[in-house]
Amino acid sequence: MIPWFQIQAVGIWFVKLNVWGMFVSFGFLAGMAVSYFEFKKRKLEANRVYDLAFWIILCSMIGGRLFFVAEHLDVYLAAPLDILKLWHGGMSIYGGFIGAVLAGIIYFKKNKLGFWQYADAAIFGLPIGLFIGRLGCFLIHDHPGIRTNFFLGVAYPDGIRHDLGLYDSLAGLFIFLVFLIFHRKEWFRGFYLSVFCVLYGAIRFFLDFFRVRDAVGADLRYFGLTLAQYLSVALFVAGIYLFCKLRAKKQQVISNF
Repeated sequence: MIPWFQIQAVGIWFVKLNVWGMFVSFGFLAGMAVSYFEFKKRKLEANRVYDLAFWIILCSMIGGRLFFVAEHLDVYLAAPLDILKLWHGGMSIYGGFIGAVLAGIIYFKKNKLGFWQYADAAIFGLPIGLFIGRLGCFLIHDHPGIRTNFFLGVAYPDGIRHDLGLYDSLAGLFIFLVFLIFHRKEWFRGFYLSVFCVLYGAIRFFLDFFRVRDAVGADLRYFGLTLAQYLSVALFVAGIYLFCKLRAKKQQVISNF
């Protein structure tokens, strides 16, 4: 069991910094650094990481916020100005994914870059970014789960509960380790993108069964599943489709020689 603690902000001199925002920022920086080295390893234009990261971060933040607001529309209709209070948290990771993908597609197309090749290098840093960013969610405990006796349960004031921020963070670390294991061999273009979709979709679908149901702010469920679980299924299926299609495409190219 993990003892209860909560760190909302830290003071540095006369400045008070939001912990969640700090860790999200650290996650973006770490992910960008990993992607930069992956660009160099693949002999791609590494300096494009900075331009690409700017647009991906901007669009993922906008997409993540808009999706979160849409999920809790009744709350924000009562206080519209709260939509702008990003320092209070409130982001949808799937909204962030969609915003990032759209930014990437537009950027690659505008600059006439090979989508699969650059997308694979860019996404290589995403899992480590999730690992660090989700630690911020764990420290502020904004994703409580159902009651449990699991050894990683957190002793919330009302009892021991799963903490989805912690689990999502560990999921990011797990996917990054999988990437490193597969990194020893050269795969087809789009490999890491498709593998991420499969792994994250499956893990997130499973984890959402442990989300809190008996507290204010609990996620709405439609036919027993959260919206994120439906999106996880879509992500998983898309990953399987991409994996099979891109792998078959590479094998076809090889057989033509």
